Amino acid sequence: MFKSFWGSQEQQAQPHPQEISTDSWYPPSVVSSTSSSRPTTPTASSSSNLSIPRPPDRSNSMSNISPAEAAGIIALLKDKSLDDLRKLLSDKDAYQNLFHSLEPVKTQNRVRDELRNETLQLTRANLEKEPQIMELRNQCRIIRTTELATAQEKLHDLERKKEEILKLYSPASLLHRLQEAMNETEEESEALHRQLLDREIDLISFVQKYKKLRNMYHKRALTHLAAKTSITKQ
Repeated sequence: MFKSFWGSQEQQAQPHPQEISTDSWYPPSVVSSTSSSRPTTPTASSSSNLSIPRPPDRSNSMSNISPAEAAGIIALLKDKSLDDLRKLLSDKDAYQNLFHSLEPVKTQNRVRDELRNETLQLTRANLEKEPQIMELRNQCRIIRTTELATAQEKLHDLERKKEEILKLYSPASLLHRLQEAMNETEEESEALHRQLLDREIDLISFVQKYKKLRNMYHKRALTHLAAKTSITKQ
């Protein structure tokens, strides 16, 4: 008899899950999971089956929470009364107030505000420098159309002169000039020989000049041969 009486009292004291989920702002899929995940509270036996609903993806959402942060959240909820826990289930504003009172959330909001303020400061600084940037762009445009054009023209002229000098002192050009000098010496020697035959020059003067011309010719011929051989080996 007593067992039946106390058993009926316990059954009446246990709240039905649907009584809590009726006014809850949580999604139906979240509220439906409360019957299988209810923590015990120290207030009374009637609240043994009451719990705060957990999101379906709790394993993923809690994976980034450190043990210290989780312990802080548990400690905060442990001191809540049954009415406060019921209010968290049904009142979205109460839940938001509790959520924003958590220290990790405060830290995240503070960091977000700091980053936003720094971004705004950088944006303002960039906007303040916009006239200076436009002025520098105009100066660069003027330099590009005037001074740069003149400098490029001078550079092209110097490059053209450089190419001419390189061609002038190239091995092929030096061999060609040496060959021309040999031909000129040969022509001078023949002209001097004709002057001797025409008796336009005496024998002593002819010998001195002719000897000098022939020595110059053979020196140039040997230099030409040596240079040509060296270029061929390379």
